[in-house]
Amino acid sequence: MSLLDAIRAEPAAADFLAWPGDFSLDVHEHGEEVVLASGAALEPVAKDGAGGTFFLCGEGGEERPVLYADSEGGAALLAVGVPELVRLLLAVPWWRDCPRLTVEESAEAAEEYLEDEPGLHAERDAAAAALGLDVPSAAEALARLRELALGLGASYVLLNAEEGTAYEPLFRP
Repeated sequence: MSLLDAIRAEPAAADFLAWPGDFSLDVHEHGEEVVLASGAALEPVAKDGAGGTFFLCGEGGEERPVLYADSEGGAALLAVGVPELVRLLLAVPWWRDCPRLTVEESAEAAEEYLEDEPGLHAERDAAAAALGLDVPSAAEALARLRELALGLGASYVLLNAEEGTAYEPLFRP
């Protein structure tokens, strides 16, 4: 069974990833037609609540790179494979609140989330256990996100298909 199928089959995982992970497997078309500058394939696999889309890039299965595009013209490579993406969302579901990808930003965001949802860590742990995944520390998850978004991510330039303009990187050095 694929990890995406496992998420669909595990309510605890699907619920946590839907919120606070903001990763819903209700696939939809992105707000505008987009393509990768490289010409590689894009497959939408999930959405967020604000009109953003998670895409698998290239050919293959769930091991493909995962690119996120928001509805405001920003994009970033988040993970290499669905398992890595899910571990990121489990560890740091507030990654969007960390534009500099620092542990300090993550701690501040975590505090805000925990005020609203004090059972967040227990829900995260239940989701991870249901999927058989380990949860990296916030520092590990953010370091890997930085490595991908600012390194390999430069090879994954998303374009508005109609205008040919590039999406802006969500993270900068």
